[in-house]
Amino acid sequence: MTDRYGVIGHPIAHSKSPVIHQQFASQTMQELSYEAIDIAPDNLAKKLNTLIDSGVKGLNVTVPHKNAIANLVDELSERAELAGAVNTISIDRHGGVVGDNTDGVGLYRDLTDNLDIQLADRNLLILGAGGATRGIIPVLLDAQPARLCIANRTVQKAVDLAEQFVALGAITPCRFDDLHGLHFDLIINATSAGLTGEVPPFPGSVIDASTVCYDLSYSMTDTPFCIWAQQQGAAETHQGWGMLVEQAAESFLIWHGVRPDTRPVRALLPA
Repeated sequence: MTDRYGVIGHPIAHSKSPVIHQQFASQTMQELSYEAIDIAPDNLAKKLNTLIDSGVKGLNVTVPHKNAIANLVDELSERAELAGAVNTISIDRHGGVVGDNTDGVGLYRDLTDNLDIQLADRNLLILGAGGATRGIIPVLLDAQPARLCIANRTVQKAVDLAEQFVALGAITPCRFDDLHGLHFDLIINATSAGLTGEVPPFPGSVIDASTVCYDLSYSMTDTPFCIWAQQQGAAETHQGWGMLVEQAAESFLIWHGVRPDTRPVRALLPA
């Protein structure tokens, strides 16, 4: 019998996860099915139980369910607990539901292994203080940057994150307007502004000819943030396609005990 896997979200028809996981399965000779499953937020708990009862072995989780699903699993991994969000669910042999979060390691691998971006002793800036930021803070602090700053329209949200993660390292919280005159080696856009075609309202002076800009969002064409960063003269701009593939590979490893080669899959997606 073919093992069933899938990704849940709302909407979900645009998801590339089925293509990615089928490529991984073919490469590692795993027999499985993987489907995109649309679940409205008010039906999440009921539908999750139905999927588990039907024998599904694992699920990826995307917006808007990453936070809510953390309250519906039986156990959280350490990184999912730190993130306060789940993007990978495993069903153990006793029917227990384990939630994990592979977003942070996915970003780290894309930055360091694929793009050869140095993080240690560098000045890093994250734009936005929402759930996406929570998921990537631990791996960025673990890389021992010279400085990690989180800028947000409402500074209190950034302050709250700095306090929550103080045991892992120092975070400098600030408003977008406080960034004038500061320099960063790497700027990560973790806001949702691009979904509406906008760019976060922060000064272009933070970008110079040595700054690398990375958008956690991704699109078949350049995202608004990447276009804006290019206009400001950034050294490099990258979308989150590589992160998407790398976090999927980590999920695949959790489920199947084998890590697929991400290079041929990344080659199929936009740069």
